[in-house]
Amino acid sequence: MSVKDNYESIKAEIEAACQKVGRDPSEIKVIAVTKYVSIDRAKEALASGVSHIGENRLEGFLEKYEAIGDQPNWHFIGTLQSRKVKDLIDYVDAIHSMDRKSLAKEINKRAKKPVDCFVQVNTSGEESKHGLAPEEVTSFVKLLANYPNVRVHGLMTMAPYTDDEKAIRLCFQKLRRLQQEVQSHNFSHAPCDHLSMGMSNDYPIAIEEGATHIRIGSSLVGNEVK
Repeated sequence: MSVKDNYESIKAEIEAACQKVGRDPSEIKVIAVTKYVSIDRAKEALASGVSHIGENRLEGFLEKYEAIGDQPNWHFIGTLQSRKVKDLIDYVDAIHSMDRKSLAKEINKRAKKPVDCFVQVNTSGEESKHGLAPEEVTSFVKLLANYPNVRVHGLMTMAPYTDDEKAIRLCFQKLRRLQQEVQSHNFSHAPCDHLSMGMSNDYPIAIEEGATHIRIGSSLVGNEVK
């Protein structure tokens, strides 16, 4: 299927999920994850109406940015090494993997203006996943007040890859509760208005549980470079 057909199908799913829980579909930002596809496929996504592109490797990010420019909103969604911050900070609109003080320090040093960051949380407890433990989140967000170029836009998580809907839902519910906890402190540097959660296999559940940003790769653009 074409990216346009895939996107229309995803929008219908978003609408259905929103209707189920009384949400407005316009609240949901679809991030096309283009890690495994060509520049042409990424351009096809933009032509189909997608306005957010996500990459999780620096090399892929810079390659696509050079070819496409600043037409979309650019999201870095992978683990970001502190030493690589200087190479992308002028081009990225949001970073979804804020998980340590050293990264915050480097972003603060290199950025010319505040950068929207999602604090990454390991809500599933899986050793294979990056992110803070849930009990570390509020104190970490408080610490980020020391870095004025880091703006806590929201929280991010990845649910386990499983058919167990209950396990997936619990991960998303945990992130929503953490968001509410952070917001209760009224930190000026951390409005924390957004939740980045949900991928190709579980985004309708994520939307039902409060996601504002869903990261869609294979269901939208496919997963093979052509």
